[in-house]
Amino acid sequence: MGKGEFMVRKLFAAAAALLGTTAGNAAWYQAQSKHFVVYADTSEADVRAFTEKLERFDKAIRVWHVAKEDVRGPSARVNVFVVSDVNAIRKLYGGNTDVAGFYRPQAGESIAFTPRSADGDLSAQAILFHEYTHHWMLTNWTNAALPPWFVEGFAELHATALFRNDAVIFGAVPTYRRYTIGQMNLVPMNRLLRFDPDLKGPAEVDALYSHGWALSHYLTFDPERRRQLAAYIGALNSGRAGDAAQLVGGDGDKLDIKLDSYVRRPRLPSAAFGYDQLPIGEVTVRKLAAGEAASMPAMILSKRGVDAKSAPQVADLARRIAASYPTDAAVQNELAEAEMDLCDTDKKSDAACYGRVVAAADRALATDPKSIHALVYKGNAQVAALKKGKVADAARWSAARAPLLAANRADTEAPQPLIAFYDSFGAAGQQPTKSAETALLYAYALAPYDTEVRVKATAVYLSQGKLPEARTALAPIAYNVESPKRAEKMQVVLAAIDGGDAKGASAALAKLLKTDEDKEDGAKGG
Repeated sequence: MGKGEFMVRKLFAAAAALLGTTAGNAAWYQAQSKHFVVYADTSEADVRAFTEKLERFDKAIRVWHVAKEDVRGPSARVNVFVVSDVNAIRKLYGGNTDVAGFYRPQAGESIAFTPRSADGDLSAQAILFHEYTHHWMLTNWTNAALPPWFVEGFAELHATALFRNDAVIFGAVPTYRRYTIGQMNLVPMNRLLRFDPDLKGPAEVDALYSHGWALSHYLTFDPERRRQLAAYIGALNSGRAGDAAQLVGGDGDKLDIKLDSYVRRPRLPSAAFGYDQLPIGEVTVRKLAAGEAASMPAMILSKRGVDAKSAPQVADLARRIAASYPTDAAVQNELAEAEMDLCDTDKKSDAACYGRVVAAADRALATDPKSIHALVYKGNAQVAALKKGKVADAARWSAARAPLLAANRADTEAPQPLIAFYDSFGAAGQQPTKSAETALLYAYALAPYDTEVRVKATAVYLSQGKLPEARTALAPIAYNVESPKRAEKMQVVLAAIDGGDAKGASAALAKLLKTDEDKEDGAKGG
């Protein structure tokens, strides 16, 4: 047995262990609902119950906040992968001992990983609910610029949702933040209420979440305070915030005292919504076919994302599985993705590398001619090969984009083909056409939760001289406390936008994107 085969078997065994199953005997199920696609190697009844719980959570948020049903359709759904336990989550994430679940927003294919169960105060459910609330906010309140305390506080307010006696109950205390809840002086209100609270150190970052939860709780459960919160958000978005503390109940010092007293009350208010108020629509469950189930270890590793070290191993694993299922569209789609990741993370990749992506995509298309995944990967591989070869022939570029256009015709509401079409012009060294810009902006409307799409939309709006729209697109990234380094960079662009300098903002953004591209080249895929 060669070293390469040993490595593949070792990776296959490790992947199987991550998923809590072994090759050949996994009973994988997929549940689909209005807002979720759930994968789990459990019973049909369990995956259905889990998906129904997620749907009731979504519906309860909508009912509580009187929000209309989202109209974006299937592309905005979150794909949830249920793995064996917290150890599996930590291995997937990269060994971080504090992680019990994680989420990656991505146009058309947002991904969440959660264990079947988790110990400790910070449960897997709380993490999933927190991250989904972010997804919900960006999907439903797309055009609102929201300060960090509210973004994280609102997510924490919903993360602790309880399911009791056929009801969803909001308002429970996030006990995993008990320390900073009891230290309300860590980030005073005069700082917390700003768009940039200037956080220093882990304790203050945690305090943003806990104080944000406390303030969200305080302002949400009282009708008058709820109106104050709406006025505050409205004033921020119209540039009339002034003294923010005054808008939410007094000066900062007094608000600190009020909040400290509020969180120490023996009983906080809550909101309960019975299942009879929360119709969730149909949940369909199917057992995955043999090939699709066999490819799950490789698929999960691909969806997690790979680097230059792991990409060859995942590609080899996908090849071994695909060899047994040459006509299974799902298996060949996973192979196309794994091969593309390998090409993208290898600086020495050549036309043959991208040819393997196209070959796998073509095998998927032979079975499923309208597979959006296969058409997009085929188009992206052809575009990447032309870029790598520095090809200037317009006819070849047009042919390379053909699968992307076919994908758009197959599903006009899928954002991936629209983004890939726009990106193809940058790959060709060309200025995007008006139709490419229109495509990108529609993708942004479909997937406002994807930060990369928001950045690209910002670039398009700046090129069109639309500063307010550019600011709306960029603000959630520029004030994202969960990605502070990138936020700091984007604040430079935001400052130029606020100064009315569209050209300067555009140049600054282009420079930052070029720097990021250079750093990430050959370092990450998936």
